[in-house]
Amino acid sequence: FPPAMHQTNSQNYLEKNLRAVTNIMVAQFLQKLTYEEVQITVQELLDLAEKCKNLKSHELPSESCHQLMATFLEHICNNERMADKRVFSDCCNINKTARHKCFLLHKKDDAGYSEIFQISNPEQICEMGKESQVPVKDRYIYETSRKHPFLYGPTILTMSVCYETAVQSCCQEENKTILRYSNSLEPLREKYVREISLRHHHLYEIGIRFNHKVATAVELVLLTKKLPKICCEGNAVVCVLGRSQLMNYICSKQAILSSKFTPCCELPEPFRGECIINSENDNKPDLSSLPRRRFTEDQSVCKQFTDKQDFFLQGFLYEYSRRHPELAVPVILRVDTVYQNLLGKCCKLENPLECCSHGEGMFQRVVRESHERVKNQCDLQSLPGIRRHYFFRLIVLYMKKAPQLSAQELIVLTKNMAAAATKCCPLNQEHQFVCMEDSAKLILGALCRRHEAEPINAAVGHCCDDSYAFRKPCFDDLQVDGTYISSPLSCDQVINLKEDLCKAQEEELQTEKQKLLSNLVKQKLYAAEMQFQPITVDFAHLVETCCQAEKSETCFQEESKQVGAITKGSLGLN
Repeated sequence: FPPAMHQTNSQNYLEKNLRAVTNIMVAQFLQKLTYEEVQITVQELLDLAEKCKNLKSHELPSESCHQLMATFLEHICNNERMADKRVFSDCCNINKTARHKCFLLHKKDDAGYSEIFQISNPEQICEMGKESQVPVKDRYIYETSRKHPFLYGPTILTMSVCYETAVQSCCQEENKTILRYSNSLEPLREKYVREISLRHHHLYEIGIRFNHKVATAVELVLLTKKLPKICCEGNAVVCVLGRSQLMNYICSKQAILSSKFTPCCELPEPFRGECIINSENDNKPDLSSLPRRRFTEDQSVCKQFTDKQDFFLQGFLYEYSRRHPELAVPVILRVDTVYQNLLGKCCKLENPLECCSHGEGMFQRVVRESHERVKNQCDLQSLPGIRRHYFFRLIVLYMKKAPQLSAQELIVLTKNMAAAATKCCPLNQEHQFVCMEDSAKLILGALCRRHEAEPINAAVGHCCDDSYAFRKPCFDDLQVDGTYISSPLSCDQVINLKEDLCKAQEEELQTEKQKLLSNLVKQKLYAAEMQFQPITVDFAHLVETCCQAEKSETCFQEESKQVGAITKGSLGLN
């Protein structure tokens, strides 16, 4: 974006918050450090950060701040007292470019660190604020950063200010329970934070797994849809400075960019940036259809594609995105991929323009096919009498695709898919489409991270790594994994229920039934879906019968063996 016209304001903002954003960076990378250890590291880094605070006129802020990241990683590798040094030894032994990526891969967003501040205990928060010498804001930054290592730095900074303000206000109230219901704290609740963190983690994954062109394309589409650049590869200092500059520019060009940003631009940092990000998208501009002449009919198309490929393709992506705000990011990227492949093919021919003229039809087909996939999934989910079996069908379908997953892993995966369908499918067609695509990219992103940690199978790996844009269609089309060989099960391994199920809640019963189904599908991957349906009925009947029996435990033992034998026979597992 434009030169350094807003550099001074952004730099001043960074200088005021440099300690806070450095705290975020250190706590996100070194999650096991205590609060006190983080403060020592932060001070050591700040002593080395004078260059970033006193930029030379010819030097871009991001260049200087990236040096701070390199210095930080070097500091970890050279410091014997670092708690995680042994964990990072493999990273420290490689070059600096690869080192950064290696450190990012060590971040754990499921480490289970408990938050010090529980919003549901207002009296405790107020007492801690009085007794502790650590400011509430600083402690909140530390706890949130280490628990959510992929959460965008400026978002944590904004939340910490909101938290501090709300706590100060509420702790002055006689009835401190007002803290529980304060609207000021609503955005800070764990579910909200977790959802944002998941999205940020997904952006990190794109930057790490795919080349920079894919990450740049995603950022460009997001920017075109009104969102600022988010993927900053863990460098909280660069994120804060970059967003501050971008927000200053947006607010200086409100008349051109969007009048809907006006209320946000009246706010101080860091609230301004968060407000703009969460504001409503601007109305679709009154634009003509995609300028075909420029991208498919111009004699110089192939020359532009050859000479300035990245710049030319980014121009196409920008023009297509702004004309189709109703499309999800992955769908726009599919169109972009098709266009890029089309040019790669056509520009080798004697008559490239005739070949390129088919582009518009190909773009429409990509969008139409993506729509149809979502429509078919939602139709299946909403059919009378079928909806309650939708989860059952997902378990069967995805265990056949990825039988290497444990039953518990599969249940989590398919629960998320079913929840997405429940949320998205009742929406109108346009919003349904975006919602399902948006949910799928996050769910499949998590599955691909699981594959990276412990490979599932070659087909899953192909879908994860081959094309970010076509990841969902690839998973949709996955067939049974014919390479998987299951271990034989005895009758008591098929189904082995116990008396404590009689006291279980409905959700626990459903989980046990789903585990049973998952393990049976593993045994017979090529069995038809209908062959597994009687098993869930037998399960429900067995539980009901034995829980009413005088000797429930004996009943479960005897009936489980009998049902197990029948099940093995019906599936041909004998």
